[in-house]
Amino acid sequence: MDGGRLAAASRAALEEGGDLARTIAGFAPRPAQQDLAVAIAEAFEARQALLAEAGTGTGKTFAYLVPAILSGLRTIVSTGTRALQDQLYHRDLPRVRDALGVGLKTALLKGRSNYLCHYRLGQAKGEPRFGSREMAAQFQRIVAWAGRTRMGDLAELEALPDDSPLLPMVTSTADNCLGSECPFFSDCFVVQARQRAQAADVVVVNHHLLLADLALKQEGFGEILPGAQVFVVDEAHQLPELASQFFGEAISARPLVELARDTLAECKLAPSALAVLQEPARTLEHAVRALRAAMDELPVRGTRQRASEDLEVEAALGALTLALRTLHAALLPLREMSPGFDSCVARAKEFENRLLRWRVGTERSETPAALPAQGDPAGAGSPMEDRGAPGDAPAAEGVATRDGHGAPDVPSGEDSTTTGTADESGDSVLWYELTARGFRLSRTPLDVSGPLAQHRVRSQAAWVFTSATLAIGGRFEHYASKLGLRLDGEGQARTLLAPSPFDWSRQALCYQPPRLPEPASRDYTAAVIDAVLPVLEASSGRAFVLFASHRALREAAAELRERGSWPLFVQGEAPRSILLERFRASGNGVLLGTASFREGVDVAGDALSVVVIDKLPFAAPDDPVFEARLDAIRRGGGNPFRDEQLPQAVIALKQGAGRLIRTETDRGVLVLCDPRLGSKSYGRVFMDSLPPLPRTRRIEDVAEFFAPESRSYMELEGTHGR
Repeated sequence: MDGGRLAAASRAALEEGGDLARTIAGFAPRPAQQDLAVAIAEAFEARQALLAEAGTGTGKTFAYLVPAILSGLRTIVSTGTRALQDQLYHRDLPRVRDALGVGLKTALLKGRSNYLCHYRLGQAKGEPRFGSREMAAQFQRIVAWAGRTRMGDLAELEALPDDSPLLPMVTSTADNCLGSECPFFSDCFVVQARQRAQAADVVVVNHHLLLADLALKQEGFGEILPGAQVFVVDEAHQLPELASQFFGEAISARPLVELARDTLAECKLAPSALAVLQEPARTLEHAVRALRAAMDELPVRGTRQRASEDLEVEAALGALTLALRTLHAALLPLREMSPGFDSCVARAKEFENRLLRWRVGTERSETPAALPAQGDPAGAGSPMEDRGAPGDAPAAEGVATRDGHGAPDVPSGEDSTTTGTADESGDSVLWYELTARGFRLSRTPLDVSGPLAQHRVRSQAAWVFTSATLAIGGRFEHYASKLGLRLDGEGQARTLLAPSPFDWSRQALCYQPPRLPEPASRDYTAAVIDAVLPVLEASSGRAFVLFASHRALREAAAELRERGSWPLFVQGEAPRSILLERFRASGNGVLLGTASFREGVDVAGDALSVVVIDKLPFAAPDDPVFEARLDAIRRGGGNPFRDEQLPQAVIALKQGAGRLIRTETDRGVLVLCDPRLGSKSYGRVFMDSLPPLPRTRRIEDVAEFFAPESRSYMELEGTHGR
């Protein structure tokens, strides 16, 4: 179908009386959705790039699925999370396909960490690794399920938590997979999923898998995803930050411990090897734990330089390098005994090289001459989370602030100093991050626009990037630069703003409490709670209160427990999914959260009627990657605040505000506490980027909004200027 016909057919399918309206219950035609579908269809036909911001409620999923299905082009759809991936594949895609009456093959493809590995399951049987009876029982449930599953997708096991320690025991990574040497290769669920994807017309993936594929292509190892004529990237605002993980390099505690344990597990097939390998494997596991203990006094995040200044950490790094080298030497004569031993040999060498590269800041050197060969304190790298298998890398929550570090008061762009340590090329930052029991050492590129642009050009495909939050004040330059897209001249990308269909004047109100102190004030959080309590009284709870720091969250929780009468749900006291479930069920709860609740949270209806944002969400000052990025902008003659800090904060605020109104029947109040929105010139950029909510500084207007007979705020005098 040519572009003109595809655009016309896409609009017709979404119009009143069209295929979707006739067959999908509750479908409501929306002009903005139709315009978006037309723009997407035109991009498909022209093999162009399109940046499309689709306001909440536009219906962007149907807007890209309709032209994708009608076009007949091989399409990859990438979503932000595996949960969205499942929803798209199991619910939205079948509904649209059936409504259009088009027969095509579809496939769901996830990273290997989502699929059961027969080989590793067999290795785990009989292992004394289970910390509790409950864990042992859960393992037996996995074993029973393994005998009947057709797809091997662990999402089928609803009772298995995402963070279960059993998962790495029964799944593979890119490092420990035996490939075609595996005795279960013909039954491999990962191989079967990829074969289904190769034969499908529409493949649904997530950003981790998409980016892992791009990174592998860049390094010349081949491809995971089938070649496609169309790529649709949903929740596209997440892509640049995630891409920096995949075009960098990392190593963490877990894969190192797994290497030690896998080495010993292989000895079940070759008992004679145990005498040779037991001590080196145990030494490696001990060295990993010793390094984490040595790093305990370091800040949670820091640069390679900061870590190297600690002599105890340096000694632990040296011991870890020596442990890897010793294990590799012990394994080498045994590599022919089994594919598992051969894999362990390769992993030990690769991990050692990653550690050494992290220490000296080189890109791909093998054993840098600058480091001694033995376990000298100066001669080691440090473990961290491996970039690992597709879908394994953790999605960044945004930049998490830490105790005592709120938003910067007035980021000027001139007073920011970098704490990042660039590598020899100056294009990456070398840094570490600590978790409760582990650590991650990373090399992160400061700019991924180059490799992303190169892949787009090579693909010769249409690329559609869409999200509810791409534009800053209606302009796309910031996001386009992150992707290496041009918005003018030859080969330029098209842009589209598809407005939300919501009636903002009737459904919402923006309240800016008057007379709050500056955010840097010691008593700021207490003042925020004083200002928010009357709102919660008017709304009978039903609120998200989002904070820029964990310290502010704890202070607010203590205050609200004393002064509030609503069920309180506090981030950290239960997993996010459990908190949300309890919040919805409560009917009048107040949920306190930080950055992770700004996106990916969908609470429609009366359960959520207030969203409070305490401070403008400028990135934390303790993030080494962000600081190095700012310094690179400064060195390039740019303005760090204007070019990076402000746009990133605007996107984060839009994400948080977007939690409030999810459907045409929702009503709610957005409370923006930060007085800088009115006192600083950049405040207008934030306000101009939000939907056209009526605004007020009067708590009486909030009370009236929630009154049973509330009138439309369209009628409020001066409602947009107060």
